[in-house]
Amino acid sequence: MIERDTIAFIDAFAGEDARGNLAAVVELDAFPDDEQLLARAAEIGAPATAFLRARDSRGTFDVRWFSPEQEIFLCGHGGLAAGHVALSRTHAQSVNLHTATGKVLRISNSGPDPSYELSLPALPTQPHEWPELIAALGAEPHELRWNPAGYALAIYDRPEQVAGLKPDMSGLETQGKVQITASAAGSLDSRDSDITSRVFSGTGREDAATGSAHAALTPYWSERLGMPQLRAFQASARGGVFVCRMAADQVVLSGRCREAPDAI
Repeated sequence: MIERDTIAFIDAFAGEDARGNLAAVVELDAFPDDEQLLARAAEIGAPATAFLRARDSRGTFDVRWFSPEQEIFLCGHGGLAAGHVALSRTHAQSVNLHTATGKVLRISNSGPDPSYELSLPALPTQPHEWPELIAALGAEPHELRWNPAGYALAIYDRPEQVAGLKPDMSGLETQGKVQITASAAGSLDSRDSDITSRVFSGTGREDAATGSAHAALTPYWSERLGMPQLRAFQASARGGVFVCRMAADQVVLSGRCREAPDAI
């Protein structure tokens, strides 16, 4: 059994007036079986729990993420949180996280307070017809786009439309295993962001701050706005703050982490 004092609770993609997304990071000498990992994540109850195992002393780690219900194979905020913990242990400038699917995420220390860079595979999207999904969102987007890995983008004309969405969560649950990101260019109030988004899952919940969604948002909005770097705000109840840029076939996300004051 993993003792509770081995767990760090981290708010990832936090900022001023933005609490980010909560992740638990559990450091292990070896991974137990999947059932034990899932049971531990359910017991902890965070949106994502990262299980972190050092491969060597040079900044290489294995990571697996679980929600209370299932394994997560790509988790941006859980990756940033795991990188925060790994960097604090190694005192290196960067660490590599090897995922269960064979991908390697590089987390770099990019500045004070503390701020990190996370590289994720870019998720390009194409126009797509999905009337049932649009009906569940409750408001017609300007355009709907899709990546076959399970990522949908609903593009709206104004950030106020995104903020005002009242989706039918039970309707979203019937659409299958999909992540739905509603977004628009511009900022709410004085946020000074280039794009505003909200993220919903096929489990019928809204996410707080979602790295993987920005791996889909960045290729689209960088090209449409002609901007090599974007400031992004996720308009959830907690709020998430991102700086996003393209690097070949990768999306580099910059964000802050801080120890969670509201650990569960």
